Amino acid sequence: MNIKEWEKSRIKTSEIEKFAARGKCFIDPEEIDGYLSSGKNPSRERVREIIQKSLSVQTLTLYETACLLNVEDPDMLEEMKQAAEAVKRKVYDNRIVTFAPLYMGNFCVNNCRYCGFRCSNSQVKRKVLTLDEVERETEILAGKIGHKRLIAVYGEHPANDIDYIIDTIRRVYGVRVKARQGYGQIRRINVNAPPFSIGDLSRLHEAGIGTYQVFQETYHPVTYGKMHPASTLKGNYPWRLYVMHRAMEAGIDDVGLGVLFGLHDWKFEVMGLVAHDRELETCFGIGAHTISFPRIDPALGTPFSDTPPCRVTDGDFMKLITVIRLAVPHAGMIITARENAEMRRQALSLGITQTDASTRIGVGAYVCENDSDTADKQQFILGDTRSLDEVIREFAELGYITSFCTAGYRCKRTGKCIMDLLRSGQEGKYCKLNAVLTFREWLDDFASEETRRSALPVIEKEISEIREKMPGVYPGFIECYNRIMKGERDIYF
Repeated sequence: MNIKEWEKSRIKTSEIEKFAARGKCFIDPEEIDGYLSSGKNPSRERVREIIQKSLSVQTLTLYETACLLNVEDPDMLEEMKQAAEAVKRKVYDNRIVTFAPLYMGNFCVNNCRYCGFRCSNSQVKRKVLTLDEVERETEILAGKIGHKRLIAVYGEHPANDIDYIIDTIRRVYGVRVKARQGYGQIRRINVNAPPFSIGDLSRLHEAGIGTYQVFQETYHPVTYGKMHPASTLKGNYPWRLYVMHRAMEAGIDDVGLGVLFGLHDWKFEVMGLVAHDRELETCFGIGAHTISFPRIDPALGTPFSDTPPCRVTDGDFMKLITVIRLAVPHAGMIITARENAEMRRQALSLGITQTDASTRIGVGAYVCENDSDTADKQQFILGDTRSLDEVIREFAELGYITSFCTAGYRCKRTGKCIMDLLRSGQEGKYCKLNAVLTFREWLDDFASEETRRSALPVIEKEISEIREKMPGVYPGFIECYNRIMKGERDIYF
């Protein structure tokens, strides 16, 4: 099958109509603009009422979200930031989850104006990893750096279609590398991939993926059309918009939403994210598992990305993170190495739950000793290239514990189950126990001595809290902890 024939087979119109059958798209630009207009100049009393709703871990309405987006009073903005941190602590405690991206290839049939991988970019050297190369990349990530989670990234092209994705997932899960005391192994593979049909998504689910990410890039239909030529697969706005409906229909109940900030007005995009989350809750009883909010970055051979039409300032970036945390209090929030270290540090207190580290985004970049060797195979330019060890040390110095836990997914605490547990605060009990166990495991297997010195007081504080607040489970927990200290691995509640 040639590329054109392959493209024709991709989009299943019936699978758009199935979920758009109510006659009105859940993204209504006029409605969103109306809320943004009517939500201007909210009173302090109104803002505080909305904050209290967030603190009770309830998803905000579009009007309530618009009110928060329109807050300009510095004192009220500060109250919102404090509330965002309180929401995060209530739902996720002081845990941060880390991961690494693994780019499997940079072939793509699309021609997105802002992307270094677009098919018309002649400056990018194209490559798809072989399964042996995938294994070698994984050995570095799991065996040398110590990652337990990956986000595997795939372009839209027959060279990395569904069969290839499933084969690479199986190869990654099969890698096990001897570490200092135990072993390194990837325990959860999240996937950032193109929109698929329900049938293909069922196959992904059966392959054991974690969260399925597809970013809408921009929710504004007119802007979407300008960024994605109609002649390309990605030019079909509704096919992409309804992919999470298809994913949940296929059994994938952890989905990740996101936009690329800088393409359209950032307030509209936040409203689009909240509308999408509310739509999924209405249809399936499950909101987004994670929300990402990358800002557009420069990319090789892509002048459009140097001067995006709606650049988001640092101040507005912090505000949108705050509003997303308050509007969708149950969701995990991901900030990536697109941002520099200082921006990521500032964002932590606003509700961030996940971030990447030791990040390389060139195809085959983890095996290469020199980043410049894969500079012409990467999608954009990174802002933070610190190692996982350095990032974890900083987290520890700030009082955060890094969790490598993947127990919830293997104990079937996913989808609606985990959403209910997060809203009630119950998931935090499991997560605190497993965070300590997995963090101790990582420290013994991979941490530098400097990072161990910074991290051990955090672990001691966590153990004291478990002893005090969870006396019933403490004996079983400390038994597991001691087994970890003796070299056992992958023990969880």
